[in-house]
Amino acid sequence: MVFRCYTEKRDGFDVEAQLLKSELQTALGIAGVSCVRIINRYDAEGISRETYEKAKRAVFSEPQADSCVDEVLPETEGAWVLAVEALPGQYDQRADSCAQCIQMLAGGERPSIASAKIYAIYGEISEQDREKIRNHLINPVESREASGKKPETLAANYPQPDPVAVIEGFIQADEKGLKDILDTYGLAMDIDDLLFMQNWFISHEKRNPTETELRVTDTYWSDHCRHTTFNTHIDDIEIEDRQIRDAYARYLSAREEVYGDKAKSRPRTLMDMATIGTKTLKKRGLLPELDESEEINACSIHVEADVNGEKQDWLLMFKNETHNHPTEIEPFGGAATCIGGAIRDPLSGRAYVHQAMRVTGAGDPTAPLEDTIPGKLPQRRLTTTAAAGYSSYGNQIGLATGLVHEIYHPGYLAKRMEVGAVVGAVPAENVRRECPMPGDVVILLGGRTGRDGIGGATGSSKTHNMESLTSMASEVQKGNAPEERKIQRLFRKPEVTSDKEMQ
Repeated sequence: MVFRCYTEKRDGFDVEAQLLKSELQTALGIAGVSCVRIINRYDAEGISRETYEKAKRAVFSEPQADSCVDEVLPETEGAWVLAVEALPGQYDQRADSCAQCIQMLAGGERPSIASAKIYAIYGEISEQDREKIRNHLINPVESREASGKKPETLAANYPQPDPVAVIEGFIQADEKGLKDILDTYGLAMDIDDLLFMQNWFISHEKRNPTETELRVTDTYWSDHCRHTTFNTHIDDIEIEDRQIRDAYARYLSAREEVYGDKAKSRPRTLMDMATIGTKTLKKRGLLPELDESEEINACSIHVEADVNGEKQDWLLMFKNETHNHPTEIEPFGGAATCIGGAIRDPLSGRAYVHQAMRVTGAGDPTAPLEDTIPGKLPQRRLTTTAAAGYSSYGNQIGLATGLVHEIYHPGYLAKRMEVGAVVGAVPAENVRRECPMPGDVVILLGGRTGRDGIGGATGSSKTHNMESLTSMASEVQKGNAPEERKIQRLFRKPEVTSDKEMQ
C-alpha cells in the first residue's frame, strides 16, 4: 500500500517560497507573480499505518512549522500548479533521507519513499511566463514535470542489460562500421581510440569485445577519469607573452634535468608541465617526506604531529577535484559531487578530511536572462545553484571550507570552472598497504547515488549540442553526503584500516 501526504510551511516559516517569489519577479522579470507556495509531496510504501502516522509528524513534517495533510493536495484555487520530481533512477536525497529516518524510527527494512515538489504560483502569469518559470524550475538533466496521480507501487522495474552481450562484427568492421558503433553506443572515444581498441582485440584477444568491455574502456579513457586532453602531445607551440615564454623555457630545462637523454623522446604535455615541479624536487632529493606507494589516491607526505605532547608520524594528504562539465549542465549535483569526489580520494587513503577550499569561474551572474547562450543554463542560475550544492554537501558531511574564491570573466561562458580542494590526515600506523593479489576479496563500500554507472563520467569528453541537456542526464554523478560521512567516521577506527585488532 502507498501512503501519500502533503507538507507545507506555515506563514512565517515559508522562507523558500518567499525567496522564489522574489527570484521570479526580479531575475525572470515576471512582475505579475503575487504569491508563491511550495508544497512537498511524499509517497511511502513498505510501512504500516502506525509507522506512517509517526513519520508524518517526525519525518515528513515539523508540527510547529508545517501543516501536513493526507492524500489530497491542499486547496490551490486560482493558482498555476507545477509539480516537479527527480528523473526515474536519479538519486533523490530528500526521499533517501526520509527512508533512512523512518527505518531508524520503526526498525526493520528500509521503506520505499518518493518525493515531489509542488509549486502553486498566483497572479497574472501569461503562457510565455509559465514557460520561463518551467524552464527555471526544471533542469531536464535531473528532473521532470510530475504527474498528480498516486502510483499503485513505488517499486522500480528497470531493464537489466546483458553483461556479456558481444559487439558482433567489431573486429571485422571497417572505419564506417566503427563510426556506426560510436553512434549506436554514444561513446566518448573518437574513431582513432576505437581503431586502437579494435587492433588490440584482433591481435591479443582474437575475439569481439563485450558491451561491458567497450563501455568500461570508454569510461576509463574519458577526460573525467584520465584527463586525456592534458596528455595531448605538444609538438609545436608559439607563445607571445614573455613571462609565459620564460616559464615554458624553465619547463624545458627541468625536463632535461629530470629525464636526461630521454627528454627529447618523451612527449611534452600539459600533464607533464603540471607535474614537472614535483619530479624536479624529487630528483634533487628535496622531498624526503614524500609518501610513495602503489596506491593512487591523493598526494601524501609524512609529517611529525604533536598529539598531546607525543610526537607521532602522520600522513598528510592533499587532493583537488574539478567538476567543470557536470556543474555546467547540473550545477547543484555537479558542485556537490566536486567536493564529494575530492573527499573520496584521501578517504580511499584512509585519511579523515579536515579542511577544504573552493575556486570557481563563471560569466557575469547579473547578466540579463535573455543574454543566456542558447542551450545553456543562465549564469545566475549556475552560480547560485552551484554554491548551494557545494554548501549542502560540505555542511552534511561536516567539512569546513576556509576559502571560497569566485572569478567572473567572459572566458567562462563556454564552460564553467568548478574546483574543490581538500586536506586530510591520518596516523601513519593506522594505514596498512599491500599489493593486490589474485584471490583477494574486493568489498564495494558506499551508497546508492544516481543514474551514472558505467559511462557516467564520459560526458566531459563528448561533443555537445542543443540536445545535450536532455540526452546526457546519466552523466552527472550525484554524491551521497550522509553515506560518505558514515564511511569517513568508520575509517577513523584503527581496526578498520589496519590489522591492529586482528593480530
